[in-house]
Amino acid sequence: CGIIGYAGQREAAPLVLDGLKQLEYRGYDSWGIATVNNELRVEKRVGKIEGVGESELSKLLGSVGVGHSRWATHGGVTRENAHPHVDCKNEIAVVHNGIIDNYVELRNELEARGHAFKSQTDTEVIPHLIEEEIAAGAGFTEAVLKTARKLNGSFALAVLNTRDPNTLVGVRNESPLIVGLGASEFFVASDVLAFLNSTKKVVYLNDGELVTACKSPAGLDITFTDLAGNRIEKNSVEVSWDAESAEKRGYPHYMLKEIMEQPAALRNALNQDLDYVQQFAEDLKKANVIAIACGTARHSAVVGKHLFDKIAGKQIEVMIASEFAYFADNVPKDAIVLAVSQSGETADVLEGLKKAKARGARIYSIVNVVGSTIARLSDKVIYINAGPEIGVASTKAFVNQVGVFYMLAYAIAGKIEEGLQDLKHASALVEKTLNENDVRMRALAEKIKTKKDVYFIGRGVNFPIALEGALKLKEISYIHAEGMPAGELKHGTIALIEKGVPVIALNPRDYTFSDTVSNAMETKARGAFVIGVSSEKHECYDEFIQLPDVEKQSNGEPRPYYLLLEIIPLQIL
Repeated sequence: CGIIGYAGQREAAPLVLDGLKQLEYRGYDSWGIATVNNELRVEKRVGKIEGVGESELSKLLGSVGVGHSRWATHGGVTRENAHPHVDCKNEIAVVHNGIIDNYVELRNELEARGHAFKSQTDTEVIPHLIEEEIAAGAGFTEAVLKTARKLNGSFALAVLNTRDPNTLVGVRNESPLIVGLGASEFFVASDVLAFLNSTKKVVYLNDGELVTACKSPAGLDITFTDLAGNRIEKNSVEVSWDAESAEKRGYPHYMLKEIMEQPAALRNALNQDLDYVQQFAEDLKKANVIAIACGTARHSAVVGKHLFDKIAGKQIEVMIASEFAYFADNVPKDAIVLAVSQSGETADVLEGLKKAKARGARIYSIVNVVGSTIARLSDKVIYINAGPEIGVASTKAFVNQVGVFYMLAYAIAGKIEEGLQDLKHASALVEKTLNENDVRMRALAEKIKTKKDVYFIGRGVNFPIALEGALKLKEISYIHAEGMPAGELKHGTIALIEKGVPVIALNPRDYTFSDTVSNAMETKARGAFVIGVSSEKHECYDEFIQLPDVEKQSNGEPRPYYLLLEIIPLQIL
């Protein structure tokens, strides 16, 4: 889902529509826009934001407006369930990201008092609650404040109404909301990309904060308060991204663009204050470290766990963030909880961090988005400098997260310059791997696109690469894919291997090579179509994806950055 609101001198509808288009990467099944110009006008549709012409926009008059793109959670995919939602009098419009936990109770109370509902959503209780507060004598902003205090759950709101047609209100609680400040204009959105074409000056709202923008002949009056109504001061910052960096630049989709950006992105990850990185690493070295993350970020953290162990002899724990929440009450007070997140807004990570912080643990983070909630909650943060990642499937953020873990591992070992040199070499070899595997992986994709199951196997540090490869395949192609330690095949999964089932073996010429070959041969004996990803070919492979050779260490093992090369062909696949 995504939300955007606008108040200023220009017509709101075209700006809101453009903002929704910038948020399409978040996924949606329906969308809507509301504007106010003496009367409230609402346009809602099921499906994609396309084919909207001037005639439709011309009906949405006014220089204050809100918009929303929706993934259905409460209620089906219907026009009635799409946002914005309005009150009984068609005077108040609300767009909402998040989930209202107590909406059933609130709805029952409102219906008992005569309110009529048109949707099955949790959001619709909000305009009706605001309607009641205004009827009881509250001003618009006060009514929104009082309503917000009645809501349990997560919400980011943008609200407008006909009685105060020059006013737009935004509220944040456990769902991202960012203010954009232009020349005599105001934006509020769930992602800075929604208004990046208009301004790079932003204010990040914290949980429990409200912003009101009021237009007047003299300009815009913008105020910030907490949910008790107390005024607070907020500072603005300039975001480093620009609108051009968020464009496709001729690529058919964002994911391919971001895959191809990885050599440059990895070089950007090296743009760090090395003294700060060294101190960050020293803190980790001395502490009990628990890394928490979700999805791709967790896979990068598991890679980091292996790197810390192999390079620096440092043990850390890695937990799925949604599971960590159940252990957070017993986190040692001297621990460092290390959050890994591209967006810096991952809800499960935030929940775990808040619990750990309440226990007295220190919060460190590795994130991409500057000024994000996780970054602001942290005692120390390292930014991965990947630039905007718009594709739903994370690619360059993974490579940069691993790059930062690599840097930290060598810093803990007292050899940060050696790690930096490795990453510079890795950047060049990532580019080489991209150039050499595009055609090859397209041909392989034709062979496996009709398969029902694909298995990715690896040992040691190659296991989390197998997990990440499987995640990329299933979230983009909808083919069931599973990543697992190669040694675990015999404990159940081997029973599912039959003739023609693809098994992708992550098998570089490292300390795991011989054991992984043995596991690959076990699957081949059962008819598997074995695909080897390695710098060295083996006779058991039916298909071979060759990786560039990497210089050897004194012990004969390849330099550890080879693992950054393994994921590249799997992303293309």
